[in-house]
Parts: sequence; structure tokens; C-alpha cells
Amino acid sequence: MVEEADRALVLGGGGPVGGAWLVGVLAGLADAGSDPAEAGLTAGASAGAVFGARLLSGQSPRELYERQLAGADRVDLAVTAGQTLRFLRAALGARDPDRSARRLGRAALDARTPPESDVLDTVRALLNGVQNWPERPLRLAAVDAVTGEPDAFDRESGVSLVEAVAASCAVPLVWPPVTVAGRRWMDGGSRSTAPLELARGHRRVLAVVPLPSAVGPHPHAVRQAAALTAAGSHVTLITPDAAARRAMGRNMTADHRRADAARAGHAQARALAASGAIDDLLTA
Repeated sequence: MVEEADRALVLGGGGPVGGAWLVGVLAGLADAGSDPAEAGLTAGASAGAVFGARLLSGQSPRELYERQLAGADRVDLAVTAGQTLRFLRAALGARDPDRSARRLGRAALDARTPPESDVLDTVRALLNGVQNWPERPLRLAAVDAVTGEPDAFDRESGVSLVEAVAASCAVPLVWPPVTVAGRRWMDGGSRSTAPLELARGHRRVLAVVPLPSAVGPHPHAVRQAAALTAAGSHVTLITPDAAARRAMGRNMTADHRRADAARAGHAQARALAASGAIDDLLTA
């Protein structure tokens, strides 16, 4: 029997559409008999930070799922072709992960974006009434926009939950890096869309990852899961299947795809449960 404290839930980033798929998976797992909120640690990046905070604050997977189907939790990310090109040029302009992250950070700091207050207001709305850190352990990934180094916030970090989630969601060149504790932070998915490293030391890890790889020379989620496995963890990695990828499309900001992406995530999780592929999650 694996104790609750030995379990970790990792929720990856993926924009509004990837987040909708993630919520669908969580709801499908819950419907199959596995409560994602029972993990001893939840770690999230970007969209995963938003839904991790809400999940641990008492909003059930079913509630989160139904809000996606109803079109609630909308966030408008107007990403231009120029922003996309500058993002790609910065992230892909170096083969070294550290240098790539620093290049992206410089581009983010130099970009003309809305004020930080707009990001904080948007995140408050996305948190749907959640204001305080939950009692259960929650770690939220972010990247220092100056140094390119990854880090994480939790309730012991001395920052508000809204600040931590905003830092984890600050999409480079679209939203400004967010100032927290005297430093500027950008999206936690900038270096890894799946903050699996934060689950190190846990015996059983479930990672739900809408986008398995960040843009640039950064490790794929499969590689990260393999590293955790080599360190002694049992890792279950769920990424979008073919049907989910079709439902999600390529634009992770396309609001009209959220409901279909959520349904695809729910169907994928139920199919995994029916096939026995996640029996360890349902019985552990």
C-alpha cells in the first residue's frame, strides 16, 4: 500500500486548450475511482498551476470539467505572428538549455506587453475565488527571467498564491514577467512543460501533461519521467492521445476548442481506466 504522502501529482502547462484537456483527464480519473487531490504533493506549471490550486482548494474535478464544457474560465490570449516569431527565435537560438532560457527571458523583459496588474487580475479571475494557499502541499514552477533558472513557490515562500500562479503563467512576450519577491518571473513551462523534477523523492508519481515538450533544447516529459523512474519512483505519464490531439488542434489559445479538448481528455482517462492501464492509480 502506497501512503498518501508518497504520492505526487504533476500538472503540466499547455495554455487554455491544454488546460481544458488536463481538467478532462482529472475528471475522467475521478469518475473511474481515483481522486487526484489525494496526492501528498501537487506540482504545477502554468495552466497546471491554476488548476492545481483550485483542485486542492476544494473545487472537484467534476466541477472544473463542467466549467470547461460551459465555456467558463475563459482567458483571451491574443498571440500575434510577430510574438510567435520572436518567441521561437529566442528559444531556438541556442542549443544549451540554460542559454536558451536566458535568451527567452531577455526577449520577455524587452517586449511591449500589458502591465503586470493585468496578469494578476486575469489570474484572480481564473482562480475562481481561490485566494489563499491550500493546506495540502502545492508547488508551482516558475523561471527567473534574468538568470533563466527554474524555481518553485509554495506556501512557505512568503508570497501570495495569486503572485505565485501569475509568475507560473506569465507567457513570455505575451504577458510581462511578474515581479515576485524582488525578482522577475516568467512561465513555469518555459523550460519544462512538465515540472516532474518537483516530484523527486515520491514513490508514485502521476503526471498529466498536455504538451510533453517545451520549445527549445529542453527535456521531453518522457525523458524526465525516465529520470524519476531511475531514481526509484513509479511514474505514470499521461499525454494527449491521437484523438485528443485532433480535438486540441495546434493553437493552444483557441477558446472554441476548450470544450472538445476537455471531452477528449475525459474520454482518454476513462479508456485508460477500462483498459487496466492505470489500475495502480485506482487501487494503490
